[in-house]
Amino acid sequence: MNRILVTGGAGFIGSHLVDALIQKGNQVTVFDNLDRQVHPRGLPNHFNLRSTFIRGDVRNRQALKEVVCQADAVVHLAAAVGVGQSQYQIAHYVESNIQGTANLLDILVNEKHRVKKLLVASSMSIYGEGLYRCRQCGRVKPELRKGPQEIEGSTDREKVRISRSDWEPKCPRCGGEIKAIPTPEDTPLIANSIYAISKKEQEEMALLIGKTYGLPVVALRFFNVYGPRQSLSNPYTGVTAIFLSRVKNNHPPVVYEDGQQTRDFIWVGDVVQACLLCLENEKADFQVFNVGTGKPVAIGQMAELIIQLLKKKLTPEITYTFRKGDVRHCFADTTQIRKALGFQAKTPLREGLLKLAGWARKVEAKDRFEQAAKELKEKGLT
Repeated sequence: MNRILVTGGAGFIGSHLVDALIQKGNQVTVFDNLDRQVHPRGLPNHFNLRSTFIRGDVRNRQALKEVVCQADAVVHLAAAVGVGQSQYQIAHYVESNIQGTANLLDILVNEKHRVKKLLVASSMSIYGEGLYRCRQCGRVKPELRKGPQEIEGSTDREKVRISRSDWEPKCPRCGGEIKAIPTPEDTPLIANSIYAISKKEQEEMALLIGKTYGLPVVALRFFNVYGPRQSLSNPYTGVTAIFLSRVKNNHPPVVYEDGQQTRDFIWVGDVVQACLLCLENEKADFQVFNVGTGKPVAIGQMAELIIQLLKKKLTPEITYTFRKGDVRHCFADTTQIRKALGFQAKTPLREGLLKLAGWARKVEAKDRFEQAAKELKEKGLT
């Protein structure tokens, strides 16, 4: 039996991982601050009572030290999450994600402990735009878009024309048309938000300290994870949960741009399996892995699927507006984790969404999207 510490273990991904670790016979400690934005009612009902819960914040070094020094392995999931919100709650995101990780690493370097492996949750957001191919220039990485400006007073037909011609990034070398291709781990990183910068720093600090002191570290770049237990009342969480909350409350899901931008959606159970493989396999040590499906899905298509599966008579609201920092396309090249560990996501999107829809019907969902959208607009981000 191993003693495993999971920071942020009461949260969405963390709670599923805790269940799996306990099922495999591990002794698990959860260290979580139960942030009210994520856990408005405190410790969630899904919390596994076979684990040990300690309420604490990774920004508190002393409290963190007490749990780290009792662990054989640490899975560091604790983080402030949300791209848009990070652009105006800068200190909070930097303190939670960068300083919190710095405290963890400082403990591992300077205190007596028995930790033999550290897993760090990184994010696909650190790539910025994904990788593309240009017929003339080959593989290219475009800069972040400024976004086309919507023409005041334009008709719906004109908006569609604008969306089709102007949303897609162009080749940074020749200015020609480019096509999105899977994004591998060696793609240059162009962080598009304070959140993305903080995840990039988490990853790089952990790998540096791990290599310096011979402590096996693995960084997992999660793509768009979906599944049960994601907060449906937190308007700053993943797009799937935001859409679910809207549809469950009989409101149309709001889709920015023209809805043809793509992301890589992966079932939370598949993410848990990737984490377990990395914990158990030495081939993962000191590596960075994409954790995704490798399959792009249009955001507009995702909105339509959720409406269909919840059996609502709604139509997605396509805004033809741009949010600063949003990328057009990014989906995973999963070659590296497949070759090293044999990992491949197994849950088809429709199957996963069916499970998610069944869960969503039974839980509370307060639609706070309008509040979040208002904040973004007030801050000049839309």
